[in-house]
Amino acid sequence: MTFLQKLKKSVLRAGSVLCVGLDPNLDLLPQPIKGQFNTPEEQVVYFCKLVVDYTSEYCAAFKLNLAFFEALGSNGLSVLEEVISHIPDDKIIVADAKRGDISSTAEHYRKAFWGKFNVDAITLNPLMGFDTLEAFSKDDTKGIYVLTLTSNTGAADFLKRPFFGFDMMSQFIADQLYKRSSGSRSHLGMVIGATQAEEAESVLSHHPNGALLIPGIGAQGGSISELAKALKDHKGIPLINSSRGIIYAGKDEGDWPEYVADAAKSMKQKLNQITQQYV
Repeated sequence: MTFLQKLKKSVLRAGSVLCVGLDPNLDLLPQPIKGQFNTPEEQVVYFCKLVVDYTSEYCAAFKLNLAFFEALGSNGLSVLEEVISHIPDDKIIVADAKRGDISSTAEHYRKAFWGKFNVDAITLNPLMGFDTLEAFSKDDTKGIYVLTLTSNTGAADFLKRPFFGFDMMSQFIADQLYKRSSGSRSHLGMVIGATQAEEAESVLSHHPNGALLIPGIGAQGGSISELAKALKDHKGIPLINSSRGIIYAGKDEGDWPEYVADAAKSMKQKLNQITQQYV
């Protein structure tokens, strides 16, 4: 099954384009977990597994933010591996790694994320050059989400500036991904921030079939209605990510997983206007 086939099947089965972001911040973990487990590793594993269990029916994908696992130190990657193994096989698993390097370094990133952890997709940073994508471009069961128009305000520093005859560097990146897609077995998609919905349409037009990973909904304040407008003519299937707004919805309540489930269900419903375009 190719990446695009699995992506479409995952969205259809869930009836949702929701992606749940797993950002296990030790400072925000529910108090009942901290009282039950002594080590950070145990706390994160338990937390993430329950989030997966309580949100799976409402989402098509899970995005694991590598920073929060690496912050655990030497055991962080073992925790990451255990969490990945708990995610149902029919869900898209995205490693939010934001790597971007060349030659043997990129090849070893590929071995790590696609070989050892066997995720479906990875986020990559193209600013060292498009040759940073080459090591990842030879497997049609995998997807690459290239940082194109990110949700942070710092996107204005580079990605929104004119570049090579384009109004924004983001448009140039999207155009290059479109042109390079025919030579890549792996699907070349884009990361587009929901907080940049007004500018996104002009970027999407340069790579209309590219699958999208869209952060910025929920705690970051991205507008679903504005995003829906930007996506109205886009053929590539989006995964719309919400992290903090879902996984910490229960705060320190004893039945915190129920709040997490309710938050995921609510977000699925809010995204339905977008989902209906792709199912």
